[in-house]
Amino acid sequence: MAFDYELDFDNIDFREQPELYRVGRGEQGVLMVEPYKSEILPHWRFKTPEIARESSDKIYQMYLDYKEKDDFVGMDMARKFLQMGYTRSRRYANYKGGRKYDKNGEVNDRDIDEEKAESAAIFEEKWKTVREDEDYLKLKKAHQKKYG
Repeated sequence: MAFDYELDFDNIDFREQPELYRVGRGEQGVLMVEPYKSEILPHWRFKTPEIARESSDKIYQMYLDYKEKDDFVGMDMARKFLQMGYTRSRRYANYKGGRKYDKNGEVNDRDIDEEKAESAAIFEEKWKTVREDEDYLKLKKAHQKKYG
């Protein structure tokens, strides 16, 4: 089932109401689902490889903490932040200032930033670890079967 953007995100605590959460595709809802957004976002950084490593390690530890509590929504939100760490740093690695398109809607020329590419690789490693975790996959399937 698709991510439901029509929900009242300002007034829903998804820890208290996990039945309202939908996995969606990719990073959908990553900056909307509380209290997870507020818990994870302060740790999400990718400016340098050192910062990306610290950030991805912290978010992965949060994933493990959510997992220990059988909190699938938290696990999936941590996965989304790790994925977003990869995609955003990859965007900045490929395009100066992170801008893929110019003011006319044309794709800018790629200008590879090796430091940002390394940050992306750091996040990608943790993202792959989470998305291939058998416990995560079982809980995801169960959540989708139960709630959509």
